[in-house]
Amino acid sequence: MERKKTREVNIGGVMIGGDNPIAIQSMCNTKTADVKATVAQILELEDAGCEIIRCTANDMAAAEAFSEIKKQIHIPLVADIHFDYRLAIAAMEHGADKIRINPGNIGGEDRIAEVVRVARERSIPIRVGVNSGSLEKEIVEKYGGVTAEGLVESALDKVRIIENHDYDNMVVSIKSSDVMLCVDAYKLFAKKSDYPLHVGITEAGTVRRGTIKSSVGLGLILGAGIGDTIRVSLTGPVTEEVRVAQQILQALGLRRSGIEVVSCPTCGRTEIDLIGLANRVEELVAGYDLDIKVAVMGCVVNGPGEAREADLAVCGGKGVGLLMKKGEIIKKLPEDELLPALKEELDGWKSH
Repeated sequence: MERKKTREVNIGGVMIGGDNPIAIQSMCNTKTADVKATVAQILELEDAGCEIIRCTANDMAAAEAFSEIKKQIHIPLVADIHFDYRLAIAAMEHGADKIRINPGNIGGEDRIAEVVRVARERSIPIRVGVNSGSLEKEIVEKYGGVTAEGLVESALDKVRIIENHDYDNMVVSIKSSDVMLCVDAYKLFAKKSDYPLHVGITEAGTVRRGTIKSSVGLGLILGAGIGDTIRVSLTGPVTEEVRVAQQILQALGLRRSGIEVVSCPTCGRTEIDLIGLANRVEELVAGYDLDIKVAVMGCVVNGPGEAREADLAVCGGKGVGLLMKKGEIIKKLPEDELLPALKEELDGWKSH
């Protein structure tokens, strides 16, 4: 798909915008001042594939902890700021690679000017964030409710506040838990500005519900060529946010994140524990950094044909199954030998 060309922004060495790949973000749910716990969670997120991490700087102890956290991690560190401009300055002075602020809630022009001054001195990008849940009262009244037009007007107003202080090193986000409102707002903003966009469906919900909402919303936004960095917001383990983001990008053809597993939904012909097998295959392939597709099919009737486009495939039968490679049957095996045989093929693939 053709992506909208936006400005390039450097976030602690990770470039977004322009022709750069869409970067995956998450946010810690630890107390930032608890450096040990925060670092442990960030390292876990790094292993899962997170490329930019955000932590709240909700008090001075949290802002000052950024310097020690920064020493122990390997991805850019973003400070999430609300209400107190001094925390934004402290976080930048202690190593934040980007700050997320709402210029409307951190004080008057003099305080915004101080934040921008420090950001300019250190070449630190500012993410200007707008959320449907905190849209200004006058804009809600103007549009008769929370609308895409109102969200975009609010976002552009906040961009201009920073621009008026002679700074344009910005990323913009427009978040809502309403999927279609969010989609419409991002599309409208993309027509009006070339600032890179951080996209996501905020407060999407639990892992199951949030994955569905995020997949639909991000699929529509990214499918329109919009978005330079993403976060999937889930009420659940933070590593799930990263895994879901990877799978969304993979499904859209925007990234290859390890092995892609495809599997059939089962039917009355299925005579193998397909659900168990597919789950075991997913667990198995997680340990391989290979850019290939593995198919798991439930019967030997349609399985071979459906698996032809996969690099490797297992097709189940009654107590037996087929192992296929590039559409060709290479082995017929008892059911309990399918997984070990697949592992052997993956190991061989990995060694090349």
